[in-house]
Amino acid sequence: MHRFFVPQLYNEEMYIEGVDARHISKVLRMQPGAQLQIVSDDGVSAMAEITAIDSERVTVRCLEKLAESHEPRVKLVLAQGLAKGEKMDFIIQKAVEMGAYSVIPVEMEHSVVRLDGVKAAKKLERWQKIAESAAKQSKRDIIPEVQPVQSMAEMLAQCDCQTKIIAYECEDRLSLKAALKAAEAAGGISELLLIIGPEGGISEAELEQARQAGAVPVSLGRRILRAETAGLVAISAIFYETGDLGD
Repeated sequence: MHRFFVPQLYNEEMYIEGVDARHISKVLRMQPGAQLQIVSDDGVSAMAEITAIDSERVTVRCLEKLAESHEPRVKLVLAQGLAKGEKMDFIIQKAVEMGAYSVIPVEMEHSVVRLDGVKAAKKLERWQKIAESAAKQSKRDIIPEVQPVQSMAEMLAQCDCQTKIIAYECEDRLSLKAALKAAEAAGGISELLLIIGPEGGISEAELEQARQAGAVPVSLGRRILRAETAGLVAISAIFYETGDLGD
């Protein structure tokens, strides 16, 4: 069942426009009477029926609201150190598929990539489209936001998640699992900030910044993971430990 997003959910007529309308009409070749799933900006999903269709607008009406949720109980924010090439595309796509609530690209001391001005705006537009596509494919109830590129200090200042974790390759005492159990015991985990470094890793100064902001350094195991792997491994482990995978 194909899934598309609409601004608000009504019982009367609603419209799917632009790229999605062209995809429905030209690629899927759906016709009036066909059914699909729609999701509103506030995460409410429903079955809908197409009542009219052309290349720029598809008109649908709501048949019934769906009670099921596809969202993890933990809102996970991934703060990812800028990675070079197409690695950021891959990280954002897979993080959204796995259930990340939002992604913050962070320009860190050891980031090879530097983005500003027009280049940063174009990248952000591309990344948001990747997030939207991944959200549709994985039947998310929201389109996770890819936030503008930020410095470590800016990211820490604006993120108010109660639980903050930073994966640090030199940490050899506290595991991710132990940190999650401690956070659960201390009152539970509802929102979690996960900080992952770029190819060059996280500097000592950035580690200290994160510590000062309440982030707990953790180990992801005895092997060194690549920048495009570490976050996805950590997201999997976090959702497994919090009951969203394999429960």
